[in-house]
Amino acid sequence: MTLASKRVVVTGGSGFLGRHVVAAFQTEGCAVSAPRKAEYDLTHEADAERMYADLQPDLVVHLAAVVGGIGANRESPGRFFFENVMLGALVMEQARRAGVEKFVGIGTICAYPKLAPVPFREQDLWNGYPEETNAPYGIAKKMLLVQGQAYRQQYGFNAIHLLPVNLYGPHDNFDPQSSHVIPALIRKCFEAVERGAPAVECWGTGNATREFLFVEDCARAIVLASERYDGPEPVNVGAGFEIRIRDLAGLVAELTGFTGQLIFDPSKPDGQPRRMLDVTRARELFDFTATTDFRAGLERTIDWYRTHRT
Repeated sequence: MTLASKRVVVTGGSGFLGRHVVAAFQTEGCAVSAPRKAEYDLTHEADAERMYADLQPDLVVHLAAVVGGIGANRESPGRFFFENVMLGALVMEQARRAGVEKFVGIGTICAYPKLAPVPFREQDLWNGYPEETNAPYGIAKKMLLVQGQAYRQQYGFNAIHLLPVNLYGPHDNFDPQSSHVIPALIRKCFEAVERGAPAVECWGTGNATREFLFVEDCARAIVLASERYDGPEPVNVGAGFEIRIRDLAGLVAELTGFTGQLIFDPSKPDGQPRRMLDVTRARELFDFTATTDFRAGLERTIDWYRTHRT
């Protein structure tokens, strides 16, 4: 797909990943729209239909989602399931009806089985149930893949599906009620330094591992896949490494200047025991490789938070 001059709609385009995706497509010469929920509530069919009539996109990148960390997933599993299912089903169905040229669905690695072999390979996606604390969210996003493959089979609809790993970077969500692990740790460490607190509490044992991808790298991967990939199979998007949460917390403490104690609370859930992706398919199919060094990416994220936290 030649991107220059294409009309692109990025649902969730004002969010953390979305704003970076919008900028990446604009760099390619696209006319990009990022509809807001106040304009179009895409969990309602009439609003989804009206969005397509108004914006008439050639390409849709569906990022809009209800997301959060382990705590938010445990508190609102029903809302996370329902709203994400409705978002995906209606945005893709109306894209098909509107004759959209290509649909890029953005899934989640929360869809992988809890005990999937590490590194996660796309062919293992259906070999078990997801980790329980975020299963409603993960399964709801997984339905986007099923819908895209079904629409390709019946209607010849060009829908692709990407599975990004945990993201971090500037403009992340630092709300303590809904943030993921990196922004949560950054905020806790900053506030501990300000208060002169002797310790920071961290959820879980600290032994779980996670893989993290800098948000600008993920935006580049989405552009590359939009341009170069037209297949039915899901594709992992990641950096291809893992780090223990305990080691991550120590690194964040170092970079934020917190010198106190890190206390891990094993009564809180770890979530999935390990997460790391096999990123071979993305490299082979659309030539994506992450390029941002993890420490450098953390430093950029911390610098952004330091500047914008007020």
